[in-house]
Amino acid sequence: MTPVLFEVASTALLSTRTYIGIPIALVGAVFLAFGAQLQHRGVNKVDAQKEGGEATALRIGQLFALLRRPSWLFGTLMLGLAVVLQLTALYFAPIIVVQPLGAVALVLTAIVNARVSGVKLTLPTIRSISFCIVGVAVFVTIAAFQAQEKEITERELSTVLILLLIITALFALAFVFFRHRFKAIIYIVGAGVLYGFVATLAKVVIGRIQTIITYGANGFEWLTIVCVIALIAATALGGYFVQTAYASGPPDLVIAGLTVIDPLVAVTIGIIVLREASNAEWWAIVAFIVAGALAVYGVFQLAKYHPQSQR
Repeated sequence: MTPVLFEVASTALLSTRTYIGIPIALVGAVFLAFGAQLQHRGVNKVDAQKEGGEATALRIGQLFALLRRPSWLFGTLMLGLAVVLQLTALYFAPIIVVQPLGAVALVLTAIVNARVSGVKLTLPTIRSISFCIVGVAVFVTIAAFQAQEKEITERELSTVLILLLIITALFALAFVFFRHRFKAIIYIVGAGVLYGFVATLAKVVIGRIQTIITYGANGFEWLTIVCVIALIAATALGGYFVQTAYASGPPDLVIAGLTVIDPLVAVTIGIIVLREASNAEWWAIVAFIVAGALAVYGVFQLAKYHPQSQR
């Protein structure tokens, strides 16, 4: 086989594996949308029982009260299935392809929430959602052709863990001292950033497990164990931020933040730290930045103009 034909065949093989992960991620987005709606309903019922009308961070008693809400429990189950499907998709495709596909959940959540809450989506709201979808769609389309899976070195992994530690500490300090000033968009940004790191760490752990199964490596080394601990901690804190965001904002705003900020953080890590787009053309990098900026702009516009946020 000539070098040119070999290169074409290798690219086709990579694309085939990548496109196996895409439909799995899309099904996970469906579970994410409906799970978010059910969790939002459960959190609102619990939050309505507290004294005072102002939305604040959920207390420990309220978190335990959620365990008695069937809607919240069923929503959590659906979100659990969404996570399993996302991890499966990450097994087949790079982070910068899988993560942005969660934006499909935004459209579904907006439609379902409008029907359930009886709130009509205004033109500015629809325009904001469109910005999110178009930005993410352009992003994932380019990523599908430019992304390349690369083995993560211990130095790169250590860098990711240090960044996560610093960011988690900053969010924790901000929450302790300024939580009474926090609004839904702050919790959404915090959860999105943390979940972006969670996706990266999950991809690392999946890769290590695959290596152990394939090559018979001798168990988890200490750095992988640290990854698992950090993944659990970031998931827990991000989950708390999400539940509090449900108490002070509509579910489609929460999903908009997560499905835009989460992948942008994960992709930024993938591009800068893990070098998944090291061979990308210069115009692809520019397109990444423009599309990402458009999607983030859509999130903040949605926070500003959504009818339920204005209430």
